[in-house]
Amino acid sequence: MDALGRHLLLELRECNKAVLDDLKYLENALVSAAIEAGATVIDKSFHQFAPQGVSGVVLIAESHLSLHTWPEHAYAAVDIFTCGTTVKIEVAADAMIRQLGSKDPSVLEVKRGMFVQERKLVG
Repeated sequence: MDALGRHLLLELRECNKAVLDDLKYLENALVSAAIEAGATVIDKSFHQFAPQGVSGVVLIAESHLSLHTWPEHAYAAVDIFTCGTTVKIEVAADAMIRQLGSKDPSVLEVKRGMFVQERKLVG
């Protein structure tokens, strides 16, 4: 089976609460994770919520990285979705776990665009 893309879903619990409400820090963290993984950054958009929390997305040529934070719960949800084989998505995931200081991370991988290749028997 071949997949068009890989999608990592990060559940980052017990994060550093201070960084989860720092828009500039989170923007830099997500962009640097993309670059560290070998992705081509195209654009980014982030929003600060009141009274707290940040949502953001980094658009990459290979797809996107996104996050949403709940500082009051020391929790962040991060998605890393890439197409092709050039981006090292595990590197991006490790970078986000490290930069958000998650003491209890979990990562789920979903293959996107699954297709069964046709096999022909010769003989």
